[in-house]
Amino acid sequence: MIFLCLAALVAGFVDAIVGGGGLIQTPAVLIALPQYHVATLLGTTKIPSLSGTGSAALQYARRVKLNWKLLALLCSIALLAAYTGSKTVSVVSNTFMKPVIFGVLIVVAVYTYTKKDFGTMVTAAKTPRKEFIYGSIFALIIGFYDGFIGPGAGSFLVLFFISVLGFDFLKASAHAKFVNVATNTGSIIFFAGSGHILYHYAIPMAVCNFLGSLMGARLAILKGNKFIRIFFLLVVAGTIIRFGYDIFLKR
Repeated sequence: MIFLCLAALVAGFVDAIVGGGGLIQTPAVLIALPQYHVATLLGTTKIPSLSGTGSAALQYARRVKLNWKLLALLCSIALLAAYTGSKTVSVVSNTFMKPVIFGVLIVVAVYTYTKKDFGTMVTAAKTPRKEFIYGSIFALIIGFYDGFIGPGAGSFLVLFFISVLGFDFLKASAHAKFVNVATNTGSIIFFAGSGHILYHYAIPMAVCNFLGSLMGARLAILKGNKFIRIFFLLVVAGTIIRFGYDIFLKR
């Protein structure tokens, strides 16, 4: 329990800044609770993830201007897509997608590292109509992905808001948190309904994730875009290592 709570605390901290908390929390439950079905462990992590992302979302909402109309649409789509993704993973293996995600992440890391001004300022914004169209498509994809696989979803959301909608890192992180709340909620609805949540582990982890997210969100808001950019690169690198291990080394 101590190990899982510490993992949840660190995951909440990382996730609040730029996403990627699943890289810490998911392996932790797989290591600590190998006697349970994978679907049960994935379902259990969704409770602390929701606690942390919800906390971070509220922190950002108080200090960052948000596009509430856009978020309402994206969150609705992402919730339904995540529910579908979680339902799908209970019957279909997700391992075939990992090599594709691995390659995409390498491209993301190289691009972000070489383009020094990436996400450091708000660029030319899209029209509201294009924001709604592009956002809807991506919310559908990332919602399903988060329910189906999970780790790295928050980072992909940040990347989308920066590269497609022209947000800076701080604004992108703020919006990403609300969509992430929706994806976690969609997954929880499925996992809870199918009995795949260990509440005696999930609730203490949720408290720790919440505390970690408070610290992470406040630090991100205090330090600004350059700090978040560096953290983003570290998290993407960690995601690459995680998927690389799953693809090439794990037996």
